[in-house]
Amino acid sequence: MMNAELQNHAAAITATPWIHAATTVDFAAASAFLSSAGLPTADLAASAPYLWIARASTDVAGIVGLEVYGTAGLLRSLAVAVGSRRDGLGTRLVDRAEQEARGLGLAELVLLTETAAEFFAGLGYRVVARESVPAAIRSSEQFRALCPDSAICMRKAFA
Repeated sequence: MMNAELQNHAAAITATPWIHAATTVDFAAASAFLSSAGLPTADLAASAPYLWIARASTDVAGIVGLEVYGTAGLLRSLAVAVGSRRDGLGTRLVDRAEQEARGLGLAELVLLTETAAEFFAGLGYRVVARESVPAAIRSSEQFRALCPDSAICMRKAFA
C-alpha cells in the first residue's frame, strides 16, 4: 500500500469501535458513560450484569448489558455516543449481547426503553405487556424502580 492508502486504512481501523467484555477496570467509565446518556446506574454494581463496551481509541463509544434471570435475560443499558450513531454500533452491541444470551441457553431477552422502540423493533423485538415477562425479570431493580412505567416493554424469543 502507498502511504496515503495506509493512512486511510489506519483511520478506518481506529474509527471503527471495537467491542470487548467489560472488566472491573471498566466499571467507572461504564457508569459515567451510562449516566451521561441518562440511563440508570444505581443498580449496576449490585445487579452485576455482563457488560460489553465499544471503544474508539480509548474513548467509550457504546455499551450494552445483560442480566440473567433463569432462562430469560434483561437487555439493559444500551447507549451509543452521538458520534458513533447511525454506524451500526448499536446493532453490533445488541448482537454481542444476544450471542452471549444464546450461548448461555437463554430462551428470550426482555428490555425496557423510552426512546428506542423503533430501533429494537427493527432487530426483532416486539412490544409486550410488562406483566407477560418472567416474574424474576419483573422483580429486577430496572423493572421495579429504575425505569418508569411509561417505558415500553419489549421481548425477543430465540428459536
